[in-house]
Amino acid sequence: MLYTICIALILVASVLIILAVLVQSPKSGMAANFGASNQVMGVRETSDFLEKFTWTMAVAIVVLSLTATLVMDKGNSGSQAQDDAKAVQERVLDSQTAPVVPQAEFPAEAAETAEPAAAETAE
Repeated sequence: MLYTICIALILVASVLIILAVLVQSPKSGMAANFGASNQVMGVRETSDFLEKFTWTMAVAIVVLSLTATLVMDKGNSGSQAQDDAKAVQERVLDSQTAPVVPQAEFPAEAAETAEPAAAETAE
């Protein structure tokens, strides 16, 4: 239950961070330190708020991701994958014990008749 809530909050925070980045002007944030700042006080406060909001959402995504990882149901999350992995391992081990290409077998009668014929011609 908590895992699902964390995933939903991560999605909401992701959408909010996308919107906050799109709303920011290209000269705000870190780029403002490199160029001349000609912003009015109200615009400067807005850009500070958007920058703080962006960083807050980024930290929230990291924390929620770690929380979701910790509360993930460990019993059910990988049981199917573990069963599939074991089945593949058994198949590989079975295929290693059995020959990959069947060996050609000669009929026993042909081998027995060829030896006496060779012995008669030698006499």
